[in-house]
Amino acid sequence: MTSHSTVAFQVMWNRLISVVEEQAQALVRTAFSTSVREAGDLSAGVYDTQGRMLAQAVTGTPGHVNAMADAVAHFIRRIGRDNILDGDIYITNDPWEGTGHLHDITMVTPSFHKGQHVGFFACTAHIVDIGGRGFGADAQSVYEEGLYIPIMKFAARGRVDETLTRIIRGNVREPDQLIGDIYALATCNEIGHRRLIEMMDEFALEDLSGIAAFILDNSRRATLERIAALPQTSAAGEMTMDGFDVPITLKVNISVEGDRIVTDFTGTSAVDKKGINCPLVYTKAYACYALKVAIAPEIPNNAASLAPFEVTAPENTIVNALHPAPVALRHIVGHFVPDAVFDAFDKIVPGLVPAEGAGCLCNFQVSLRPRTDAPAPATARRSEVLTFNSGGSGARPEVDGLNATAFPSGVMTMPIEATEHAGPVIIWRKELRPDSGGAGKTRGGLGQYMEVGAQEGHEFDIQAMFDRGTYPARGRRGGLPGARTTIARDDGAKMQVKGKQFVPHGRKVMMAFPGGAGYGDPSERPRDAVMRDLALGYISAETAMQTYGLSQSEVDEVAARVREGRAI
Repeated sequence: MTSHSTVAFQVMWNRLISVVEEQAQALVRTAFSTSVREAGDLSAGVYDTQGRMLAQAVTGTPGHVNAMADAVAHFIRRIGRDNILDGDIYITNDPWEGTGHLHDITMVTPSFHKGQHVGFFACTAHIVDIGGRGFGADAQSVYEEGLYIPIMKFAARGRVDETLTRIIRGNVREPDQLIGDIYALATCNEIGHRRLIEMMDEFALEDLSGIAAFILDNSRRATLERIAALPQTSAAGEMTMDGFDVPITLKVNISVEGDRIVTDFTGTSAVDKKGINCPLVYTKAYACYALKVAIAPEIPNNAASLAPFEVTAPENTIVNALHPAPVALRHIVGHFVPDAVFDAFDKIVPGLVPAEGAGCLCNFQVSLRPRTDAPAPATARRSEVLTFNSGGSGARPEVDGLNATAFPSGVMTMPIEATEHAGPVIIWRKELRPDSGGAGKTRGGLGQYMEVGAQEGHEFDIQAMFDRGTYPARGRRGGLPGARTTIARDDGAKMQVKGKQFVPHGRKVMMAFPGGAGYGDPSERPRDAVMRDLALGYISAETAMQTYGLSQSEVDEVAARVREGRAI
């Protein structure tokens, strides 16, 4: 291989990152599912021939990217090196060798240059339906949760396995949508491959060994420097979440040990009977993410920058669920892992990590059908509509939490228009929830209100996928908790934060999503920040006076300025 300077290798590294970002954007543009097109629930990356991730797209979620970092090695082992051929495309939704549940399709494509195998492209996307019980926590084993696709060839030397596509079509509720997403995944890998070959020709590369060594060596060294600068000690943390029928406690011990950080989940609750269990690959993804954003956020994600973060958990705990545990909603537990990790890490490096936030996404899926209590109009139809929503993120030491923003997943909230376009669903209300952000020197981000119903002639089941109904986000360093999740029908009927629940014709579901917690003593919040929150409607006059100490005259001044259109 032609020798290259450090500057040239840095240019190539940046080019690889842009290549995988184009790969991800191609998936966003061509995907059929709103979860990909609107929410960005995906990942994309490039790997060397050993299956080590060299670069990941900025677009995507930590749960997908960091889990997918380990997946390509499984593909190599299952397919066999002698069976990796030009024109092949591989596929799986194996929860334990992919990204944690059956609703994620991972596809891997080997890249060949001048007849030689030079690397892999991989991508993952959440798909709306995979058959079985549907997306939700109701199953008691993974066998009930949908169609399982082992690691196999979707295409062999350019020829698609039509038998596989017929099996997939015959087992899912939205066959055109799913097959469309599979082809979108394959296409985005192909686009990444084309850009890689263009780069290799431009820089006269015969293989990726030189640039791989540069990326991995520099990333490993930079990450180890950050770890070595930390206090070499350990600390414990824990948190409790709603669970399905019984609360779940995550316990974690973090040890900083010179050239690594070990995160151990011994003491965490056992596997649950319902589908909220989390395979270790997904737990590892979010534990690594939490620590990496705390100590080395600007170091690009790759195999070497992730390697020093070691994660262990006893088998058959809820963060290391083994087959055949139900795992459809593994993200609910996985998205709380960073808060548990931060509870421990805050004791090692105070003043760095945020307060707790909403944690898991506030997702729900609506299964619509013609009404059965009376004749339905001819236009009524069956449809599956999945919508991604968020509560508030936790306050940071110096900055307020973000309103209705998903942390740690980074998944985007879906716009109403896209949701209503996907099926006969009506979103009657979607707005920020005042007073839901925990008070503090810096305030927690606000959750949101949502009201959902169906078009005339339809009834529906709603699959609730929420948490924080009993255990709100906890404040840090004197900050107050965020608001809890609530859900009920508009006729007053109680509903649960998890599980499939029937909604008759003409009824709505009223939801309030949780807020992030505050950071620091609320009495230390600047007066002008409190007055601005009041003017924007983020807090009520009662909160401004009772929690933050504003006087009645200050509240009246804010009201007058708002009426007159004057700045606060």
